[in-house]
Amino acid sequence: MKNQKAKEILRFFKFMLFSASAGLVEMGMFALLNELSGWNYWPCYLIALVASVVWNFTLNRKFTFKSAANVPVAMLKVLAYYAVFTPLSTLLGHWLADVLLWNEYIVTILNMLLNFTTEFLYQRFVVYGKSIDSAK
Repeated sequence: MKNQKAKEILRFFKFMLFSASAGLVEMGMFALLNELSGWNYWPCYLIALVASVVWNFTLNRKFTFKSAANVPVAMLKVLAYYAVFTPLSTLLGHWLADVLLWNEYIVTILNMLLNFTTEFLYQRFVVYGKSIDSAK
């Protein structure tokens, strides 16, 4: 039992580190698009989010959850998560950044923190729940 708890804590910290690297990808992409394109908040956010999702999914499947689960099925489950998260976070971001005129970077960081929390739980229990540590 104690060993399993330690394993889960390590898994959480791995997820956190890979999510931080995905956050750097997302923030870097967002900054480039936000500063150079002249676009509104939402297209910059969406493009940056997609780039970070691909990065994060790839690393976490292999190293955090060590899953041998069917990759297309796992990707469809992650797509289902983002089918809900993306419109909600995009609308929230648009409202905060473009309507209420909050700083775009603060809004993006808030969305990233919300994403981190909900995505860990979703991936841990829904996407990889039954296939954790199944890869050799």
